This record gives sequence, structure tokens and C-alpha cells, in this order.
Amino acid sequence: MTFNWSKEPFILGLIYSLAIFGGSYILDFHIYIPWQPISIIGIAVAFYLGFKNNSAYDRTWEARKIWGGIVNNSRSFGAAALAFVSGADSDQVIKELIYRHVAWLTALRHQLRLSRPWEHAENRLNGKYAPTVCEDYTEKLDLELKPFLTEKEILALDGKTNTATQIMKNQAIRLQALRDKGYFEDFRHMEFHQLIVSFYADQGKAERIKNFPFPRQYASTAVWLTIVFCGFVPMGLLDIAKSANGWVYWVSPVISALIIWVFFLMEKIGDYSENPFEGTYNDVPITSIAKGIEIDLREMIDDTNIPSPVQDENGFLL
Repeated sequence: MTFNWSKEPFILGLIYSLAIFGGSYILDFHIYIPWQPISIIGIAVAFYLGFKNNSAYDRTWEARKIWGGIVNNSRSFGAAALAFVSGADSDQVIKELIYRHVAWLTALRHQLRLSRPWEHAENRLNGKYAPTVCEDYTEKLDLELKPFLTEKEILALDGKTNTATQIMKNQAIRLQALRDKGYFEDFRHMEFHQLIVSFYADQGKAERIKNFPFPRQYASTAVWLTIVFCGFVPMGLLDIAKSANGWVYWVSPVISALIIWVFFLMEKIGDYSENPFEGTYNDVPITSIAKGIEIDLREMIDDTNIPSPVQDENGFLL
């Protein structure tokens, strides 16, 4: 699948290399460039691509750690709700708090899936090498929120810029109202508030990665440097292959195409790793993670109709 995802540079590189070698063979017009300076350029490009890929991977790994924190804090919130809330209708209150938290997870997941101009929306929306997990923010989100929020609360969210933020605000207000009614005392209320703070912090960290693209001076320069280097590769191999005869001469275009493919593959991996929430196969599987949290929390309250875990698609979690 990796080659299928990145085969275009190999095909174009092979065509380009065959044109260089074929023109040299048929027209006896040689474009020789010594391999030594080309190799120096290749080393520089490889270092630059390595820096870009490391930085892009840091964004992906940070995103995964953020959602790992959401998992831990969500379980803590569920356990705290079960342990702290007491009263005549405590079971219903606990269920309400759990459901509202699942609604927050759902809204946050939807918001992080929305396309940004610098992301690869053309591949994701047409299903090309990407799962179709881009949720419709205005229609499908409301349908997914209905099992967890009242109609009044959903209507109050209409027109809000950041639905997840508003849901967590409502959770904080509800916790204060429950404290005023004596469902738990001040110390436990502060513990709840600290969890609210942690959820807002995790949301803000995820939004920071989502809404701030990888700096273009690094992303774009890597592409152009790769193009320049790959443009010289067939000419450098022609310098090596000029003294060869027979099949060795014609194998050189294939080797040239492989070199071009490797460098563009490195560039493309970094390019896709920059945006860990856009919904491609190698991104952070926030759909699966959010569904796992929902299952854990609803099992804590012995809920009914608990959904199944998200199944992988082509060996990848969504």
C-alpha cells in the first residue's frame, strides 16, 4: 500500500530518466553531470528532509500524547462521578455527567476532523488513500449528540463557534449547580473543576496543532530542494553509465527512478505527518480513541446499548 500511495514520483521519475537516457542513446546528445556534486546536494537534501520528518513526527507524537491524556482524565472523571455524587437521584445525575462528557468528546473529534487549507482534503474527501471519516459538522454532529444531550442543550449550541468548548462550559455550570444542591461538598467540587481544567488544556493543545500549520518555509523548501536534486539524478547516473554497455545502461533509469521515489517518499511521509488530525490512515486514530473512552465510561455505569469498538480499515484504526 505504501508504494501504491507514493507511486506517482516513481512513474514520473522513470519516464523522465528514460527520456534522458533514451535521448542520449538515440541522439548521441549527452548531458553529463559528475556524480560527486550531485551526491553532496543529495546529502544536504536528506538532512533537510530528516529535520522536516523529525519535526512532523513530533507533532504527531504530541497529538497522540494529548489524546492519551484525554483517555486517562476521562476515566478519572467517570470514577470521580461515581464516587463523589450522592443523593436521591444520583444514578441519573451521574449518567447525565457521563453522557455530557461523551458529547464533548464527540464534538471535539468532529472539530478536529474539519479540513484546513493546508491539509490533504482532496485525497480524504474522495477516498483516495484515506478513510472517509470527515464528519459533517452541522448535520451529522447534531445526530451524534442527540443520544447524550437534551434537545434544549443541543439547540443552545446552534451558532456557537466552538461546540466542544460550550459543552464543557455547560458541564462546569452543571457541576456548580449540583454542588449548590449538596450532591457533593467543596473539596470534591474542586477535584471536578481540576478535571475540567485538564480537559480544556488538552483541547487547547489539540487545537494548537490543528490550527497552526507546519511552517511553510520548512515544508515548501523541502519540496523544491527534492525536485532540484531529483532533476539532476538521471544526469549523474548517465555520467556513471556512459562507459557501460548493454543491459547495465538501461537498468540505470530504473535505479534513477528508485532514488527519486525514495526521496519523494521521505518528503511525502513528513508532509502527511504534519497534520495528525486530518483523518488519513497514519494519523492519530481519534475516532477509535473517543469510542473507546465512551465504552469505558458507559460500562462504568452499567449502561445499555453500549457500542462496539471501531474496527480497523485496511489494517489501520481511524
